[in-house]
Amino acid sequence: MNIKLKLTILSFLQFFVWGAWLITIGVYWFGTKNWSGEDFGKVFATLGIASIIMPALTGIIADRWINAEKLYGILHICYGITLLFLPSVVTPENFFAVMLVAMIFYMPTISLSNSIAYYILKNNNYDVVKVFPPIRVWGTIGFIVAMWITNLSGNKASGNQFYIAAVIAFVLGIFAFTLPKCPPQNLIPKDAPLSEKLGLNAFALFKDYKMALFFLFSLFLGGALQLTNMYGDTFLSDFGK
Repeated sequence: MNIKLKLTILSFLQFFVWGAWLITIGVYWFGTKNWSGEDFGKVFATLGIASIIMPALTGIIADRWINAEKLYGILHICYGITLLFLPSVVTPENFFAVMLVAMIFYMPTISLSNSIAYYILKNNNYDVVKVFPPIRVWGTIGFIVAMWITNLSGNKASGNQFYIAAVIAFVLGIFAFTLPKCPPQNLIPKDAPLSEKLGLNAFALFKDYKMALFFLFSLFLGGALQLTNMYGDTFLSDFGK
C-alpha cells in the first residue's frame, strides 16, 4: 500500500475513534444517565490530566525502548479495551476512573501519530511541510464521519457510541503494526536531566513574546473548544425539543 495512503488512513482513524463519542457523550450523560453537570466537568478534565502526563512519558518510551508504531498500536488496543467497559458503568465516579484510563491510553497517540507520520515521510524522501497537511486533513474528516455515524445510527444517547469507537480502535491498533518501522532514535542522552527528558526545556520558547502570545490564545481557544465539545450537542438536543 502507498505510504501516503497508509498515513491518510492512520490520520482518519486516529480522530474517528475520538469523534465517535466526544461530542455526543453529553447527551448520554445528561439524557440517559441523568448525572450531574459537576461530575460531567470532571470527566472532561481527564483529557487535560492525561495530556499533561502521558505524551512526555510515551515519548521517552518510544525514543529509547520500543518502535513508535508498535507503541502506538498497543495504546490504541488498550484504549479500545477500556472503552468497552464504559457502557456498563453505573456511577459517575467509576465513569470518571474508567475514562481517565481511556484517556491515558488515547491522548499520547495524537502527538505520537504526528511523530510517526513525520518520520515515515522523511525516511521516504517526502517534503513533510508539503505532504503532511493534506494527510492531516483526513483526521478532521474522520472525526466528522464518526459523529455522523453515531448520530445517524441513533446512538448518540446510547452506550453503543463507545462500542463504535472501541471497534475502530482495535482496527487502528492492528493496522499500526503494518506501518513502516519507526525504531527508537535515542535522541535524548541517557545522562540528560529529568527536565529535558520530560520536555520541560521547551518552556524556554516562551521567552519569545510571539510564541508566548500564540500559546496564550491557543489556551483560550482550547478552553472554548472543550466547552463546545462538552455541551454543544446537549444544548442543540434540548433546543430542538
